[in-house]
Amino acid sequence: MSPALSLTITDPERTLEFEFIRATENAALNVLQWMGRGEKELADAAACDAIRGVFDLVDISGEVVIGEGIKDNAPGIFLGDRLGTWKSDSPSFDIALDPVDGTANLANGLPHSISVMAASERRNGQVRSMRNLPAFYSRKLAFGPELVRAMDRGLDPIELDESLEITLPRVAEALGKRVQDLVVVVLNRPRHQKLIKEIRQAGAALRLISDGDIAAAVAPSLPESGVDLYCGIGGSPEGVLAAAALRTLGGDMLLRMEPRDEEERFQLRETIGETALNRVFHADDLVTGDSALFCATGISDSALLPGVKVTGKKAVTHSILMRSRSRTVRYIRAVHDLEIKTIHLRSTNKEHRV
Repeated sequence: MSPALSLTITDPERTLEFEFIRATENAALNVLQWMGRGEKELADAAACDAIRGVFDLVDISGEVVIGEGIKDNAPGIFLGDRLGTWKSDSPSFDIALDPVDGTANLANGLPHSISVMAASERRNGQVRSMRNLPAFYSRKLAFGPELVRAMDRGLDPIELDESLEITLPRVAEALGKRVQDLVVVVLNRPRHQKLIKEIRQAGAALRLISDGDIAAAVAPSLPESGVDLYCGIGGSPEGVLAAAALRTLGGDMLLRMEPRDEEERFQLRETIGETALNRVFHADDLVTGDSALFCATGISDSALLPGVKVTGKKAVTHSILMRSRSRTVRYIRAVHDLEIKTIHLRSTNKEHRV
């Protein structure tokens, strides 16, 4: 038997990838009741309930190494939680997830909310394959494969701390565009006023978003997104989730932990040391090895995916599924008949109508 055929038969990632999509689909459907209701925590709880419900029926040993709830004490799936049946012969996965990336947007009925998961198979006692960053926030600069290839060919590398007035002309050169044709996405936060000023002074188009920086970081690696660069300070767990997608798409990210204040800086120095605190990570530093699976389902429209559309008794979901081993990217449009569609929930251990 050839090695390629053997991998195909024994590759649990390939066998189980659609269970991850089912989980994010069910999460997106289960939170629709909270769209625009102003209830962030209830929406998060509904998404977590649906995700746990899916994996209660799936034979994997999944350990959550990046959990959305660890940084804000909201209802969530937490660091160290287990997903799957954990039978003795179940394949082992490290899992990162954000049941709702963009909870504020969802609560306010706005665009840019998705349900997202990433996973990496752990074989034969492998060490953890996803890096858990202990800082609340990280500074990020995400870009697509064209810029990666240009730097491989000799373009001066872009730097995380370099002024965007210097970086953007270099990006434009690599992409064969004018600076004024570039689209840069930034979270609309007071801390980003300097970035916003630099982008405007350089003449590039600025797209401000209120939440949802996983989709924003992945967007430059998707040609149809219309986004060329993502930059700014956002959640550290979201950076690891985005890195899983970038591993498959061929894009990359520069990321460094960003303490919120001197107290957090001191704590990080004590726990991880000055060198790790100041290190600039790339995507393959955050998700190592050859196994990386990323999937997401749109809740409300974003640069990554359309949101859920309900017409009469039908709901249409739009999802993306990526695997680094095969470099396959699937876009999945699913039509759900709401008269018979059910979701298995952890809270009741039963099937429920959407």
